[in-house]
Amino acid sequence: MNKIANRAVMCEVLKEAAAKDKNVVVLCSDSRGSASLTSFADTYPEQFVEVGIAEQNLVSIAAGLASCGKKAFAASPASFISTRSYEQCKVDCAYSNTNVKLIGISGGVSYGALGMTHHSAQDIAAMSAIPGMRVYLPSDRHQTRKLFEALLKDNQTAYIRLGRNPVEDVYEENSVPFEMDKATVLSEGTDVLLVACGEMVKPIQDAAGLLNAQGVSTGALDMYCVKPLDKEGLLKAAKGKKLIVTAEEHAPFGGLGAAVCQVICENDPKRVICLALPDSPVITGTSQEVFNYYGLTGSGIAQTVLKHLKG
Repeated sequence: MNKIANRAVMCEVLKEAAAKDKNVVVLCSDSRGSASLTSFADTYPEQFVEVGIAEQNLVSIAAGLASCGKKAFAASPASFISTRSYEQCKVDCAYSNTNVKLIGISGGVSYGALGMTHHSAQDIAAMSAIPGMRVYLPSDRHQTRKLFEALLKDNQTAYIRLGRNPVEDVYEENSVPFEMDKATVLSEGTDVLLVACGEMVKPIQDAAGLLNAQGVSTGALDMYCVKPLDKEGLLKAAKGKKLIVTAEEHAPFGGLGAAVCQVICENDPKRVICLALPDSPVITGTSQEVFNYYGLTGSGIAQTVLKHLKG
């Protein structure tokens, strides 16, 4: 079982970049520990800015640094950076076209028992609604590395959600089929297509395996790029399928499921089932306990698919 969190990989990539490029700067809102960025701050103190618990200032300062030629990475809990500083994300980053990478750490229900105040089940919808804002949810540590290496090479703003805990590997370290803004095909099938992002990718990979073993030919798609959504890749994978099922660690409105439904409805109408967190405060527990409760696991997703195929 992997013991390295995606956020720790992010720190390593940024440290590697900072060693070669003094324009790489990291900002935190009293969250360097939560973001696994303490090592960056200790190694490159002159390229690190501690703003304190002031998320609006965090984003605006990052935008100011970016306007001066810096490559700014601003990290804060996803629940706060996507709500408290929403106007700054919209105006200072996206509208002003500044090179700020907004990192929402401990996304989804990562904070577990801290409850709805610390959960971020609305961030995909909120950030996707901002013109010019890209939205990414890497599925494992290996894809996280590839994504941040790619983000360091461009000058557009983006929102990246990372979970708090280590997650099982989806890819092998030396074999990560990554292309910027292109979904990754995990498996191909003829009956059903499963689509997910972030920490739900491993469960759909597991579900595809279970369904294939039961004679249901199932494909799986890692849509880490929620915006811009890989429409071409989605339609190609969806062609000829009887059913499409999306899974996301997000509210049922405005997230991956909604985006997939829009593309499918406009281009290749067929039945789509969207699995997500409920439109209410989730139960108290660890991420895995929450996923188990709402059926957002490999077995739970497989059961849902079988149910709807029979129905």
